[in-house]
Amino acid sequence: MSTTLTPESQSSGPEEADGPVLDRPIYTDVARTPRRTPAPRVRTGGVTPELVLHLVSAFAGSMALTWLVYERLVPVAGAMGFWLCWYVTFLVMLAAVSATTLDRMSVIDRVVGAVVTTCGLLLVGALVGIVVFTALRGKDALGHWNFYHQTTAFIGPDASLDQGGIYAAMIGTLEQVAISVAVSVPLGIATAVYLSEVRGKLARLVRSVVEAMSAVPTIVAGLFIYSMLILKFGQERSGFAASLALCVSMIPVVTTTAEVVLRLVPGGLREASLALGTTQWQTVRRVVLPTARPGLITAVLLGVARVIGETSPVLLVAGSTSELNYDPMHGPQLSLPLFVFNQMRLPLDEAIQRAFGAAVVLLVLVVFFFAMARILGGRPPGRLSRRQQRRLSGRFAAPTAEGTL
Repeated sequence: MSTTLTPESQSSGPEEADGPVLDRPIYTDVARTPRRTPAPRVRTGGVTPELVLHLVSAFAGSMALTWLVYERLVPVAGAMGFWLCWYVTFLVMLAAVSATTLDRMSVIDRVVGAVVTTCGLLLVGALVGIVVFTALRGKDALGHWNFYHQTTAFIGPDASLDQGGIYAAMIGTLEQVAISVAVSVPLGIATAVYLSEVRGKLARLVRSVVEAMSAVPTIVAGLFIYSMLILKFGQERSGFAASLALCVSMIPVVTTTAEVVLRLVPGGLREASLALGTTQWQTVRRVVLPTARPGLITAVLLGVARVIGETSPVLLVAGSTSELNYDPMHGPQLSLPLFVFNQMRLPLDEAIQRAFGAAVVLLVLVVFFFAMARILGGRPPGRLSRRQQRRLSGRFAAPTAEGTL
C-alpha cells in the first residue's frame, strides 16, 4: 500500500555552533493518521416505523401495568389518578424501549417530544371542548331566526325559545367596541410611534405606564371609570362609559403590538428617506406607517378581540337593561357578555340556552378577529403582497413595452 508524505513546518530550534537551525519540512505519513468517524445524524422530526412501534409498545405496556397496580394492588380509585399514573408510566416505558436502539441524547429528545406533544394536544383539546360544549348547549337557541333580530324586553324569563333574542346585545356590543376603537387606536399608535421613533426623555416612563396598564384587572378599570365619570361628574350609566372602561384594557394591547411592528420596519428605509431630505415626521408618515400597515391592522384586531368579551367593566358602568338602546351616550345599554351574565343567573332552561347561544355568537366574533389578525399579520413589514407586486411590475413593464415599439 502506497503512503502519502506531506510536509509540515518545524519551528527553529536552538542555535548550533555554526549558526541557527533553519526551518525545514518534516514529512508525515497521512495514510497512517487515524480519521475521525462522523457522528450519526439525529433525526429530530418525522414519524418512522420504529417510532410507531415504540409508542405502541409503551402505550400497551403502561396501560396494562397501570391497570394491574392501580386497580388490583393499590386500594385507590379515580379516573384522574389512573390517567396521571398511566402517563408517568408511559414516559418511563417509552424511555426504556427507546434506549434499546437509540443513544442517550436521542432518548431524551424523544421523551421531551412526547411531553411537548401531549401539552399541545391538551391545549387544542381544551379549546375544541369549550367550543363544542358551548355550541351543543346553545344549538336550540341558535336554530330560531328570532334569536338574531328580537330582544328580551317584553317577554318573561320562562318564555319559549321562539321569542326574544340578542339583537339589543349585538347592537350594544358593536357600538361600544366602535367607540373603544375610535379612542384607543389613535392613542395607542401615537404612543407606539413615540416609543419606537421619537424615543424622548419620557420614553422609559411611558413604557412603564403601558406595561402597568396591561397588568391592571378589568374590574379595576371599571371601578376607575365608575368613580370618576359616574360618581364624581354625575354622568349616568351608559354605553359610552362602558367604552371608556374598555379603552383602559385596549390601549396597552394596541400600543405594545404596534411598537413591536414599528421596530420591525427595516432601518434602511428610514435612512433612505432621511437621505432625500425629508423630516422625521415625513419619514414616519410616508415611509414607516405605510410599511407597517398590515401589522398595525393586526394590533387593532387583537385589541378588539381582547375587549369584545369583557364583562366586569361593562357590568359596573353600562347598567342593566333588556331594552334596545341605539344611543350609547344616554341610558343603560346591553352587550353580549352582559346578556350572557344576566341569562345565566336565571335558573331556567330557556334562559340558560339563550346564554349559551349568545356565547357561541361571541366566540365566533372573537375567532373571526383572531383569524383576521393572523392573516393580515402573516406578511412581515416591508414585504409587498402579491397584488402590490403585480401592480408594481405592471408599472415598470409598460414603459419598457412602449420603448421597444
